[in-house]
Amino acid sequence: MTRKLKKGYFVRGQFVAEGSELDLELKRELKGTDEQSRTDLKKESDELQKLGVALLDLRADLMARAALPDKLAEAIAEAKRITNFEGKRRQMQFIGKLMRQLEPEQLDNVRNALSEQQNGSASEKLALHLSETWRDRLIAEEDAFGEWIIKCPRTDSQQLRALIRQARKDAKPEKPGAAPRHGRAYRDIFHIVREQLSPENVATDDPADDMPYKP
Repeated sequence: MTRKLKKGYFVRGQFVAEGSELDLELKRELKGTDEQSRTDLKKESDELQKLGVALLDLRADLMARAALPDKLAEAIAEAKRITNFEGKRRQMQFIGKLMRQLEPEQLDNVRNALSEQQNGSASEKLALHLSETWRDRLIAEEDAFGEWIIKCPRTDSQQLRALIRQARKDAKPEKPGAAPRHGRAYRDIFHIVREQLSPENVATDDPADDMPYKP
C-alpha cells in the first residue's frame, strides 16, 4: 500500500506539515509581522499628513529653505486658497500623498524648517540669551553701562540710564526677604537691548563677541 504524503513545506531545512502546531505557530508569527508592518506604515502616513498640514503655516523664508518640489509647493499654495471644507480635505489628502513621495533628505529639510519656526533658530536663541544677560548686567553693575555704549553706540543713552535707575528702584523688595520685583522698566530695557544687538547696530560682526565678559 502506497503511503500518502503529508502536505507541507520546508523552513530552514525542516519539513512543516500543514495543520501542525509548528505550521500554526509560523503562520501566527507571519500574521503578526504583517500587522506590525501595516501599523508602522499607517503611523508613518499619519505623521507625513500632519507635516503637510503644518506646512500651511510655515513662514515664507523657511518654506524657501525647505526647498519643496514644485508640485508640493503649488499644492500647499492651493490649499491655502481653498475655503470649502470638503475641497480642503481632499486637497490635504493630495498633499499627504505628495509628502509620502519625498526623499528622506527632503523630509529632513521639512522637519528642520518646521522645528526652527516652532523653537527658533540657534542665532535667535543666542540673541535672546545675550539680551537677557546684558539687561541683568546693566541693572546690577555700574560699569556695564559704559561697556554697553561702546558696544552699541547708537543707543539712546539718556533713555537707557533713566530706565536702569527705574528698574533698580522697582527691584527693591517691599519687605526684607521678599523677592525683587520687575516692572515696566525691566521689560523696556530688554527690548532696547534686543533691538540694539541687531547686526546693523552692534560694533562687531561676531555675535559671540557681544557676550558680556565675566571673569
